[in-house]
Amino acid sequence: MKITVSGKNVAVTIPLKEYAEKKVGKLERFFEGNVEAQVTLNVEKDRHIVEVTIPVNGMILRGETETHDMYSSIDMVVDKLEKQIEKYKTKISRSLKKSPFKLNGTNGDSINVQKTENDSRVVKVKKFAIKPMDLEEAVLQMDLLGHDFFVFLNSDTNEVNVVYKRKDGDYGLIEPELS
Repeated sequence: MKITVSGKNVAVTIPLKEYAEKKVGKLERFFEGNVEAQVTLNVEKDRHIVEVTIPVNGMILRGETETHDMYSSIDMVVDKLEKQIEKYKTKISRSLKKSPFKLNGTNGDSINVQKTENDSRVVKVKKFAIKPMDLEEAVLQMDLLGHDFFVFLNSDTNEVNVVYKRKDGDYGLIEPELS
């Protein structure tokens, strides 16, 4: 497992980097072959935030935690990812076996918009590789990312769709319709 540790607003010391690599390296037992993990350490005021992103065959495992101590944040995010992997282990293995696609890119699915009093403007544009998948796999990917919505290419209809989580806990699907 290749682990890249980077920092925002924090100097990544050698002991901190080694600790993050050791802890995140424990997740290697869940994967076969070369897997890359991106660990981002961030400090905002007294919050120590750790985000781990692991792209696996077009799917993305992502975990983020924050505490008042960087080392405990690292521990918590690894625990969170282990639980996430265990929870979705059968679904992940099933979808990876049936998927003929192997993408090395990362999927993202958000545009952050910052509003001012008089007008709105797009302050960030995110591009992502789009992978054909069925609705069930899209819901799984959305849950793994911890997002409220997910954009995907529906393998059944060959159209771009959006799946989203409803307030009642169920899921919704947005399909385009040309008028």
